[in-house]
Amino acid sequence: MPQNEEDERFMREALAAAEKAGADGEVPVGAVIVSDGRVIARGRNRTEATGQAVAHAELEAIRKASGAVGDWRLSGCTLYVTLEPCPMCAFAAVLARLGRVVFGAADPKSGGCGSVVNVPAAPFNHRLAVRGGVLADDCAVLLQQFFRSRREEQREI
Repeated sequence: MPQNEEDERFMREALAAAEKAGADGEVPVGAVIVSDGRVIARGRNRTEATGQAVAHAELEAIRKASGAVGDWRLSGCTLYVTLEPCPMCAFAAVLARLGRVVFGAADPKSGGCGSVVNVPAAPFNHRLAVRGGVLADDCAVLLQQFFRSRREEQREI
């Protein structure tokens, strides 16, 4: 399967996780980690449910993937996430030794893979490839609908 098709396939899996997060009242961000063409971990935002600022989809997926492979090093794995990782999650991807990060919508306010800062390009001991914009419109629409709904709820109150 060509890389573009594979990236879209797995981004759709991340979108499904994002939809679950949104249905739970969380900011709809989802992530999957893929190794050798199969999903080994899924994550979604859970900051509201846990009351923890660090309960991001990417970190949940990284924790689960490390458990699945039995190692903290996720060399050769790809993280697919619906929103450009924040600097914290981008650095976690570097620390986990991921091979690639593929994201959907850019985050011009807090993106850590090129929009605000570019953590993967910093001179750390590990570099990872980044591809943005995969199914960007689908990912952005999900976020826009969520925040529009939130604003409407606030107006009603």
